[in-house]
Amino acid sequence: MNASESPAIPGMPRSIDLNADLGEGFANDFAILERVTSASISCGAHAGDSDVIRRALARGAELGVVLGAHPGFPDREHFGRRERPISAAETVRLVLEQAGWLIRMAAEVSASIRYLKPHGALYNQAQRDGAVARGVVEACAELGLPLLGQPGSMVERQARQAGVPFFAEGFPDRRSNADGSLVPRDRPGAVFTDVNDIYEHVILLLEQGRFATLCVHGDDPRAVENAGLVRRVMAERGVAARSFLEAGRGWV
Repeated sequence: MNASESPAIPGMPRSIDLNADLGEGFANDFAILERVTSASISCGAHAGDSDVIRRALARGAELGVVLGAHPGFPDREHFGRRERPISAAETVRLVLEQAGWLIRMAAEVSASIRYLKPHGALYNQAQRDGAVARGVVEACAELGLPLLGQPGSMVERQARQAGVPFFAEGFPDRRSNADGSLVPRDRPGAVFTDVNDIYEHVILLLEQGRFATLCVHGDDPRAVENAGLVRRVMAERGVAARSFLEAGRGWV
């Protein structure tokens, strides 16, 4: 692996966003915030507390990181990663309540919430479940916030129909199925643990040209190293780190 920077390579995006899920109570929030261009901040239901979340918001704003809301199922025992049946109306209420709380907290530290990305099981269900996707999209429309999700998903189609700006997200540390959906975490090999696998997967994601942002999971003990690795691969291929909102690599 060559760590030197190189000029832009034909077919590569000129820039891409690097995001992380933060405010969840792990120790590396500040170090990760120095390496990303956007951060999805926990709304306090699946993980984190007011103090941790407030500090992540304040530090992110200080560094100029674009901040988003990261609502999830209120299931701390399973870190919001256990799926549950939920209607469109219930999804709207959940997202509005949690995002509204985060928006108010952000205002207390002179920060602003500029997009929304569901967490864990809520995120995964929205990719394929029409009711959950509709609820997430309706909440985003009411909040006036863009939405992050997987390309080709149910939630992308719902966002397109509703006119909610949508930005496609890829995962350097996660294996994908043929249809683009993420392999469930309980399956062998679902999460890449070898740096060479992550390195090669980042290259693949960049070459596909489908993504406005790549996500590093803040709860991974290697999150700081993973973020640095993604930035290094980008630099080697002449891809700048830039917020998806600034680059405009979505659609309305």
